Amino acid sequence: MKVPGPVTLNGQHVRLEPLAEHHAEDLFEAGADAEVWRWLSADRPADPVAMRGQIVAMWAEGRVPFATVLTETGRPVGSTSYLDVDVANAHLEIGYTWIGRPWWRTAVNTEAKLLMLDHAFDELGAERVSLKTDHLNLRSQAAIERLGAVREGVLRHRIRRRDGSWRDTVCFSILAAEWPAARARLGERMTVAGTR
Repeated sequence: MKVPGPVTLNGQHVRLEPLAEHHAEDLFEAGADAEVWRWLSADRPADPVAMRGQIVAMWAEGRVPFATVLTETGRPVGSTSYLDVDVANAHLEIGYTWIGRPWWRTAVNTEAKLLMLDHAFDELGAERVSLKTDHLNLRSQAAIERLGAVREGVLRHRIRRRDGSWRDTVCFSILAAEWPAARARLGERMTVAGTR
């Protein structure tokens, strides 16, 4: 598997581009609703300057973060990343995903994941892509299942939440052999609904 790096992935509804400091102000506005940050490991930045710091930190941590940009307006409305890259075992994770609340349950997340999964399997040569979420985040679990990912199990008390409580992590994955069928279902969902 190739190591993922900064790349722009173009779709009909969204464009994923390497996350950069110039995205900070729009992302700060897009993430105004506190519910967006409820299940994330970081608090909402206090201002666009703090958002810039968060962006720099993502790259420093070894993630490959993207800004999720609406193609129609050019406005960033969220972010997502490749992380936990294991080249020898052809595995990576898609995570640290958030989208501003006005774009929940629209084509934005579905197409962003479609672009990332296509790139991971077809360009990078991944054998396995994993996705994880909080066991209490039922909305995220449903969204991951709609992608065609298989629920693998739960890692108990894996992460301590910001409030000090323990988070159980629900693990999902898609294998390279499963991706063509999952891609076809997602493509159909995009074509028929245009909003899922």
